[in-house]
Amino acid sequence: MPRFMPVGDSMTIGSAGEHTWRYRMWQHLRDTHGHPFDLVGPRETLHDKATDTPTSYEYADPDFPRAHLAGWGEGWLHMAPLIGDAVRSCRADVLMVSLGLIDLGFYTNAEQTADNVRAFVAEARAAQPRIRMVLLPVIPNVRAQDDPPFGTQVTLFNELLAKVVADLDEPRSPLLLASPPESYDINHDTYDGTHPNASGEHRIAGAFAEAMYQGWGWGQTYAAGTS
Repeated sequence: MPRFMPVGDSMTIGSAGEHTWRYRMWQHLRDTHGHPFDLVGPRETLHDKATDTPTSYEYADPDFPRAHLAGWGEGWLHMAPLIGDAVRSCRADVLMVSLGLIDLGFYTNAEQTADNVRAFVAEARAAQPRIRMVLLPVIPNVRAQDDPPFGTQVTLFNELLAKVVADLDEPRSPLLLASPPESYDINHDTYDGTHPNASGEHRIAGAFAEAMYQGWGWGQTYAAGTS
């Protein structure tokens, strides 16, 4: 039974009142994977904006496996030291990773961020040599649109991420580079220029689903929804 671990930043943990793309992905796998599976991770809460803490259980629909490794304001820099223990303790088989915007915005440049991706992959493989990973490029947000130097860093990092995936992919522990969510529009798919609303959640889940379907033959093409 494959054990999927969502790994990410604020776009993955989500905040109180949301479904999250994790929920949308679980729905998709439930309906298309054809075999038992689970979502795993050392955390399961949402971010509570009122207290600025990851303490909320107020999911729009809490009836799904809510486990994950995601945090508001966390990036590759933060997750690389954590991923080995998380993979080991949760016995993860597949990582679905959406990281990078925080790194580029506050901590590291594109090249340094790519180095942290390599460290992340190495730590995950040290814990589980046959781990599979699907990596999502950074989705440009309103800052990338309005701040050209930052937008350039996002573009460069996504190019470097593709190179990391090409360099590190191997049959025993395959890496997939997901395509950016199709037709993603920050004016329609986010509620603040960065964080996904319902349609954005579907588009992010769809990007992971399509990568696994095209790359590994798992599931089917994502059936997009809006609710």
